[in-house]
Amino acid sequence: MFGGNAAFAFAGRYLESGSDIAVEITTLQRNDSLGFKPISGADNIRLRGRRAGERYHFEGGTAPLAGAPFTADIAAISEEAAPPAGTNAPDGIRDGLYSLNIRMLDGIDSGNTGLMVLHDGTIRGGDAHFDYVGAYSSAQGRWKGELINHTHTPTMGQRPLFGDREVGIGFSGTYDQDGADGEATALAGKRSIRFKAMLRRLA
Repeated sequence: MFGGNAAFAFAGRYLESGSDIAVEITTLQRNDSLGFKPISGADNIRLRGRRAGERYHFEGGTAPLAGAPFTADIAAISEEAAPPAGTNAPDGIRDGLYSLNIRMLDGIDSGNTGLMVLHDGTIRGGDAHFDYVGAYSSAQGRWKGELINHTHTPTMGQRPLFGDREVGIGFSGTYDQDGADGEATALAGKRSIRFKAMLRRLA
């Protein structure tokens, strides 16, 4: 299991037994510029839950927060718009969980952060408001691919750059053992928006 949010990433495993699911994850602070403070010893989290229709409901906690348990609800990202997997050569980009940092180009003062899971030519990822599905091909230090960006949670009154519409994105760039970069173009209606993305491998 891989995931995270604007400040933290996590990696772990899950075990299904009948209708019950047990999860163990380790968290990693990946972005310390947002004011979030890690709690000492709270980087190992255990969850227990079960499937409820099309969603999964979990309850859990961690030893330093024994008096403050929490719940988590998980819903699957729609796979309908996902492009077919690309070709990842033997020397291609490494599978794993990556942090994503975006900076807009062409004089647009904006950016974003998120997480991506790269696996066998496929991309899955997102952040607090968006999810994306995509595909890539990579070989000899170069990679290229495409994404579909979709809004899963309203942006709370902010004016999102993509107007909360589903957006197609194409990109190309370079990679090494530690991460990747690329320039991308998003087509939002009749508007073409360029940005630069930096990926850092976390797990």
